[in-house]
Amino acid sequence: MAELQVDDNTSSRMTSSAEEETCKNPDRLYDEGEKSIIGEQLDHHQATATIGKPHTCDQCGKSFSRSDSLKIHQRTHTGENPFTCDQCEKSFTDSRSLKRHQMIHTGEKPFTCDQCEKSYRQSGHLKIHKRTHTGENPFTCDQCGKSFNQSGDLKIHKRIHTGEKPFTCDQCGKSFIRSDSLKIHQRTHTGENPFTCDQCEKSFTDSRSLKRHQIIHTGEKPFTCDQCEKSYRQSGHLKIHKRTHTGEKPYSCDQCGKSFKQSGDLKVHQRTHTGEKPFTCDQCEKSFTDSRSLKRHQRIHSFVQWKKEFSDSYSVNLHQPTHTGENPDVCAPCEEFQRTRPHGRTPSLVH
Repeated sequence: MAELQVDDNTSSRMTSSAEEETCKNPDRLYDEGEKSIIGEQLDHHQATATIGKPHTCDQCGKSFSRSDSLKIHQRTHTGENPFTCDQCEKSFTDSRSLKRHQMIHTGEKPFTCDQCEKSYRQSGHLKIHKRTHTGENPFTCDQCGKSFNQSGDLKIHKRIHTGEKPFTCDQCGKSFIRSDSLKIHQRTHTGENPFTCDQCEKSFTDSRSLKRHQIIHTGEKPFTCDQCEKSYRQSGHLKIHKRTHTGEKPYSCDQCGKSFKQSGDLKVHQRTHTGEKPFTCDQCEKSFTDSRSLKRHQRIHSFVQWKKEFSDSYSVNLHQPTHTGENPDVCAPCEEFQRTRPHGRTPSLVH
């Protein structure tokens, strides 16, 4: 509750007023310092206690307990942002949002955790952070019992059960559970890759992908199997690996019942039922169910192209002993073809 700014001349009058004007609604719980509500604040409280939220938006029907809250909300419909940052000209619907934003420029983080000294710009963020120390997850899904330390995370999680995907791409129609997932996806259309590796300058659409990539340079594999001590760069890879020990295959085909360790393998398998072959060779237009099969196929074209370039008889005569063992040198293209060739096929002796 906001503090009242009073001067010395009025403080005694308000003290007696506080004694007379106390909340008539016994159902509301108060801290000791909140039991007396003075003047306008009492009127406002009693209105919310007896009526609820009397101020309703005529655009969307959302209701508010205060008229100024309704006024701020209505700006989301009109697009009005009257409070502008003098540092970057970003605008906001209310002064409180502007004040929070300005802390980004000042670097101010006035709310500090007494457990680990991590600081935050907002008290609400500190409150959520403290739950990482206490282990508190007060928001529980009524469908599966999974708990979360933020109400927003629970709301997003519930969409898994409902199938709701409210954030839709206006370019391709693909929908997402989270708004930030949509934002990252849209970069695949714009080509924007704002997160760049400082080691090799490779760029990514999101910070998580960059972080995963940077582990390649450090060689770090922080996720280790407790069964065989094999290590991985990503926790998801470790999770998949552990299924080789447990035998778990949680992804089953609804057509034939065949099960797989990875969802991607199931997706590829299902194409054998649908006939879908989305990966097409740009040399001969032959199509495949997965990218790996396409890549193997394309090596055949590489080998054939090499044969054409290696066609003069003099070069052939020099090359043929590599197959008979008379020459210690090895024909690299043939060796590659032998390693990846389709079953039963051998390279031609004469290139």
